[in-house]
Amino acid sequence: MWEWRNIYRGLLMGASDVVPGVSGGTIAVVLGIYDRLIEAINGFFSKEWKRHLKFLLPLGIGVVLAVGLMANLIEWLFEHYPGPTQFFFLGLIIGVLPYLAHKADMKHKFKGQHYLLLLIGAALVASMAFFQASESDPMQNLTLTGYVLLFFSGWIASSAMILPGISGSFILLIIGVYTTVTSGISDFRIDIIAVVGAGIVCGIIVMSKIVKFFLENYTSGTFAVIIGLVIGSVFVIFPGVPKSDVLMIVSVVAFLAGLLAAWLLGRVEYK
Repeated sequence: MWEWRNIYRGLLMGASDVVPGVSGGTIAVVLGIYDRLIEAINGFFSKEWKRHLKFLLPLGIGVVLAVGLMANLIEWLFEHYPGPTQFFFLGLIIGVLPYLAHKADMKHKFKGQHYLLLLIGAALVASMAFFQASESDPMQNLTLTGYVLLFFSGWIASSAMILPGISGSFILLIIGVYTTVTSGISDFRIDIIAVVGAGIVCGIIVMSKIVKFFLENYTSGTFAVIIGLVIGSVFVIFPGVPKSDVLMIVSVVAFLAGLLAAWLLGRVEYK
């Protein structure tokens, strides 16, 4: 059976991937489909590819629609209301932590080494807040070197996307190709879309195999790292204390809306 419900899930994941600092992998965790996503990507290259295609295709449609239709909205929100928008995503991410802790059965399965892995994961992502990521002008008149850079940028960014807590868009910002990629999508530059897309597909395939191996063989340790990555992303997204009372109120409301969204998604997805 085709899982057309995945279109709306893909919309949420795609919209989040546009935002530097927010990970599509985190949203997959929020939606409760992270394990299945990893399984489906790996299973697509097996004899049961048709079954996994019914999961992945609707999800992919949602992601593509979100990137194409919602990128401008997300960029507008970050341009005009950056603080409240980040507080919303902050609430969304914090809201999923209780579910993660429950799924990992932290009370009974976590030992000292697992909490150490959690701290390492959190520190790894939190340290990204200190990277100087700045906008650069879109690359013009691309050469072979430019296309190679875009391919491997897509590869690295997509590897990050599939890990909760690590933002693929933020990786593109650090590399210095974020505006080249986003403007290429907005202007429908087939060459840029094709090269970056090929890198993204390769990165997702390779990273999903790595994650699948660790989920199957080191389940508790992998969940510890995932929880740490999600916690660390809070430090990356946190925009600082609002400077005015009005902005403080709006930010608090946005944060609570994010928590509510996580709770509602939990009611829908985990029942």
